[in-house]
Amino acid sequence: MTDKPTAAAWRMLVLLTGAVILSMTTWFSATAILPQLTAQWQLSGLAQTWMTNGVQLGFVAGALSLSLVNLPDIAPLRLLMGIAAALAAVFNLALLLAPSAEVAIALRFLTGLALAGVYPPALKLVATWFVRGRGLAMGTMIGGLTLGSAFPHLLRALFAGLDWRFVVATASGLTLGGAIVFLALVREGPYPFSRAVFDPRQIGRVVRNRAVALANLGYFGHMWELYAAWGWFLAFASAASVTSAMSPAGISLLVFGVVASGIVGCLIGGVLADRIGRTATTIIMMTLSGLCALAIGLSFDGPLWLFVGLAVLWGMTIIADSAQFSAMTTEVGDSDLIGTALAFQLGIGFALTIVSLTVVPMLAAAIGWQWAFVILAPGPLIGIVAMLLLRRLPEAERIAQGRK
Repeated sequence: MTDKPTAAAWRMLVLLTGAVILSMTTWFSATAILPQLTAQWQLSGLAQTWMTNGVQLGFVAGALSLSLVNLPDIAPLRLLMGIAAALAAVFNLALLLAPSAEVAIALRFLTGLALAGVYPPALKLVATWFVRGRGLAMGTMIGGLTLGSAFPHLLRALFAGLDWRFVVATASGLTLGGAIVFLALVREGPYPFSRAVFDPRQIGRVVRNRAVALANLGYFGHMWELYAAWGWFLAFASAASVTSAMSPAGISLLVFGVVASGIVGCLIGGVLADRIGRTATTIIMMTLSGLCALAIGLSFDGPLWLFVGLAVLWGMTIIADSAQFSAMTTEVGDSDLIGTALAFQLGIGFALTIVSLTVVPMLAAAIGWQWAFVILAPGPLIGIVAMLLLRRLPEAERIAQGRK
């Protein structure tokens, strides 16, 4: 059997990416309607933060729980993803009946908990269809998630007066559609991984695997930077002198363009990783994104072309390496624990985002927004060191069929 991707593999990638985007709309929907939810329940500043962080925290709890019970390596993947997406749709729709902010925040947590059963298994399932071209395949899926992350900024720009109930109901319907695609159309590919047996102690094998640990460390450094930049770039751009003449809708469109530029970055990163190697590609991208985090403050007062240019470069490079850490894990991890390893990687990575999302505005309050993003630069630096160390291990020869 040749390991060249088939037409069936590319069709499955389109189905999977589409279903994941549909399912993850419940994650991003509250971002677009936070002002309306604030008015609905008189949310305090802390409550507003938890309306966003609740999903992150739920995802972390769900992903780590999945890794402890080995569920992504035991259960049929399409069944796990289908049920998880359906539950996310139900929890999100229940916002329409929530009597208080406390109940709404709890529902956001449950939504994130359910979505942990979608994203990590989807990455594993993609890997069963691709040996060659795995970097591009996973990059395509992460590109789809990048579009989902950018979408609330477009909604805010185009439909400022949209009724929040319509947004919630639409997102729930789309997620239910994703669940149907998972259950009815998705299946594992011709390169399945070994099955595990339930044993909570097996997480120790994941933690002790040196190559996986370094791939994880690279991912953790990447995640320290990613969500804080995505989450606070609107505030940064709104505070910048260079955008003072722009309307709020114009700034939202700018932020949409910056985040959405990551789609191009994901595709470029995927192609490069399959051709020159995954660790090489991640080192290049983290070097560029880390420099952007340090330099973006220089453009705070203009000119506009420099501000936009640096922002778009950052938007492309900050996500371009994301899929490659997961791809490396599927290649250097124990075959029967790939799902467990991915869930653990994502769980810890998203836990770190909660910390960096909290630290950035604290620094901005102390020194102003212009240089608030410098705190993110240590993340990619740590990631670069991890990749340099990973390249020296003998297990690195398994990465991208020797193109480490």
